Amino acid sequence: MKTIAQLRQILLQIDGRGYKAYKQIQGAYSGDSFILFVDHVQGDPFASPSKVRLRVSQAVADFPTELFSNPVRRMALEDFLARRIRTAIGERNPGKMGSGKSGLVTIDAGGQEVLQRTAVKITADFVEARLQVGLPAAGRTVLGRQAAQLLCEFLPEIQRKCLLWQSLQREEAVRFVECVENQEDIRSQLPGRGLVGFVADSAILPRESGISQRPLARQKAIPFQSPEELRVRFELKNPIPSPDGPVHEISGMGIPAGVTLIVGGGYHGKSTLLEALERGVYPHVPGDGREYVITVPGAVKIRAEDGRRIEKVNISPFIDRLPLGVDTVRFCSDNASGSTSQAANILEAMEAGASLLLLDEDTSATNFMIRDARMQALVHKEHEPITPFIDRVRELYERHAVSTILVMGGSGDYFDVADTVIMMREYLPADVTAQAKAIAERLQTNRKVERPAPFQGVTQRIPLPHSFDASRGKREVKIDVRGLETLLFGSETVDLRHVEQLVDPSQTRAVGYAIYLAARRI
Repeated sequence: MKTIAQLRQILLQIDGRGYKAYKQIQGAYSGDSFILFVDHVQGDPFASPSKVRLRVSQAVADFPTELFSNPVRRMALEDFLARRIRTAIGERNPGKMGSGKSGLVTIDAGGQEVLQRTAVKITADFVEARLQVGLPAAGRTVLGRQAAQLLCEFLPEIQRKCLLWQSLQREEAVRFVECVENQEDIRSQLPGRGLVGFVADSAILPRESGISQRPLARQKAIPFQSPEELRVRFELKNPIPSPDGPVHEISGMGIPAGVTLIVGGGYHGKSTLLEALERGVYPHVPGDGREYVITVPGAVKIRAEDGRRIEKVNISPFIDRLPLGVDTVRFCSDNASGSTSQAANILEAMEAGASLLLLDEDTSATNFMIRDARMQALVHKEHEPITPFIDRVRELYERHAVSTILVMGGSGDYFDVADTVIMMREYLPADVTAQAKAIAERLQTNRKVERPAPFQGVTQRIPLPHSFDASRGKREVKIDVRGLETLLFGSETVDLRHVEQLVDPSQTRAVGYAIYLAARRI
C-alpha cells in the first residue's frame, strides 16, 4: 500500500497532463491514522465526481461500542457522522478549483429525516466515510497541486475532525442516537397498544415554508396538545435531558387503529397533521419538532394520480362493469383517470403490505370518495361502475386489518363509518367523535351503501423480469435520478412526484437499483 506522501508525489508529477492521468491514483493510501481509498476516478471534470473512502481503525477512532450496539443505534450514529462531515466540509472546503466539478467534496447526508445510508459505515473494526470528490482541472488539464491540497490535506483534516470520537461533540452524538432509538422504540410499541400513530405533546408540526421541511420557529408556532380522550403515555427507552432533570415519560395523542377522520375548517391544520403523520414513518433529527410524531411503518399516502400508468391491477373491488367491457380484474391504462388511479394506488399499497392508508380529500378524486343520496337517486347504481371508498373503508379494516386516516372537510357522510373523529381548530386537536356520531344519528342522509360484493382481498401480481430493462445504448446498466421525483431506468423515465413519502434523492436511486436487483435475482 502506498502512502499519502507518495500520493502527493504522483499528483505533482501529473500536474499539467491530460485528465486521464488521474487514473494513476486509483488505489489505497495510508496516512498517519487512516487509509484513503480512491475507488473510482471520474472520466473528465464535468462527469460525476470521483468516489473515495476515508477509513479509520476503531483502535484509533475509539467510538463507544454501546453507540452502535444494535441496528437502530448504528443507523443513527452513521447518520449523525454523515451530517457532521457535511458541516465540516461546508466550513472548511477550499472551494472551486477549476473547471466543472473541480474541488467539489460531498457526502450523502440527510434532511430532517434519519435514513439508513451507506455514506458512513461503522463496525467493531473501523469507521469509514464515503465521499464524492471533484478532481481539479483547468479544462481537461490536471491541476495536480490543487488535487494534492484536496486529497492530502483537506480530507485528512475532515478525518481528524469527524471520524475520531475524541474530536466530536460527544454529548450531541449521544443525544442524537438516543433520540432516534426512542422514536423507533415507540414505533415498535404502537401495534401492541392498538395504535397506528402518535403525536407528542409540544410537537411543532408546521414547517417554515412550503418548500422547506425545517420547523417553523417556536415563537411563531402553536405547540401540539393532545385531547384528554386520546392521550397516551410511553416510557422512554432513553431519558431526555431537561433543565429540571431527566424526562422518563412522554405523553401525546394516540391515534387508534380503525377509521379516523381529521376534520375542521380550512387552514386550521388538518393537512399539516396528515403530512406530519405521512413522514412519521421515518425517525427525525432532534429539534425537528416532529421527532416524536410517529407512524406505523406500513403507512402509505394515497392520492389520485391522473395520467399514471397502471399494469394489470385488479381494481374491481372499487371499479367494475366499465362501458365497452373494459377488464377491471386485469386493468391496464397508459393514462388513468383520477378514480382508477386512486383505486390502483390503494390496491398496490395493500399488495406491498400496507397497514395504514393516509388520504386527504384535497388530493383525492371526488367521485371515488363519495356518492351522496341525491346523486344516487339520479344516477342509479347499475349505471355507476365505481364503488366509492366510503363503502369499502370499514371493510378494509374489519376484513383486512388496514386502517385509514382521512382528512375530510366536505362530507359528513363519513361520520357513519368513522371510529374516531379529530377536529383541528387553530392547530389544536379535539376529540369530537361523540358529537359526530350524534349528528349522524340526528341528520340521516338516507344514503345507500353501494357494495355489490365483499372485498375478498388483493390479487397478487408476478412481475416479469425481462420487462425491467436497465440498459441504455452500450451500457448494460444505466440508473440515475433527476432530483427527488424522477428516476431514469435504462431508457425509461419514471415520474415519482406523487409518491409523497419519498424524502431524499438517494431513496429514488435506491428504488431504481432495488428494481434492477429484483429483476436479476428474484
